Amino acid sequence: MDQQAFFWRIVAGELPAPKAAETLGIVFKHINAEAGTIEVELQGKPEFTNPAGNIQGGFLAAMLDDTMGPALAATLKQGEFAPTLNLNISFHRSASVGPLIGKGRIVKRGRDICFLAGELYQEGELVASATATAIIRAMQK
Repeated sequence: MDQQAFFWRIVAGELPAPKAAETLGIVFKHINAEAGTIEVELQGKPEFTNPAGNIQGGFLAAMLDDTMGPALAATLKQGEFAPTLNLNISFHRSASVGPLIGKGRIVKRGRDICFLAGELYQEGELVASATATAIIRAMQK
């Protein structure tokens, strides 16, 4: 775990959270960089709803991306980032306005390519699940 990596500097409050994460109301509940796992709380806001009053699927996808990405980001070195190459979502039930719990993990990490998985829960029920592929890159100066 590299305490100078951008993720850990955000967690420590030394850098601001990314605007997307801020919009989703992310709060880190549990981070285990050694195991490659994370648990976060996210906020399903009224402005995220569709005409039926449920959280629109695109916001759930963003929440899953912002769950799995930090599981990997917690393991990166200073100067590295890992953009998502592929994101696959399965919706299991509708989500309503209110808090959601995201659980993310690294399934397999290679030198550059990483496979991730995650789930979103609301009131203990599975709302959506996802898998993703990310690639580790050096930040451009």
